[in-house]
Amino acid sequence: MDLQDFLFRARVLRLYRQALRVTARAPSSARGELRQTIRQEIENNRNCNDKQRIRYLISEGLERLKRLDEMLDMQGHR
Repeated sequence: MDLQDFLFRARVLRLYRQALRVTARAPSSARGELRQTIRQEIENNRNCNDKQRIRYLISEGLERLKRLDEMLDMQGHR
């Protein structure tokens, strides 16, 4: 594993932890499904070696997480 792979791995793990923190604010009825979906997305791309694709997936994940966070705020789940 080279340095860039290590940095990508760290970014993915940080994104995953952030996503789990955000889901903690979700209603309990939706929390499990959200966590399962997040986990599945990570697992589906676990073996991706294309650095451009990894960058795209991290960017997309951050954007989706931001939208989820905003939606939870609008619904009053703080």
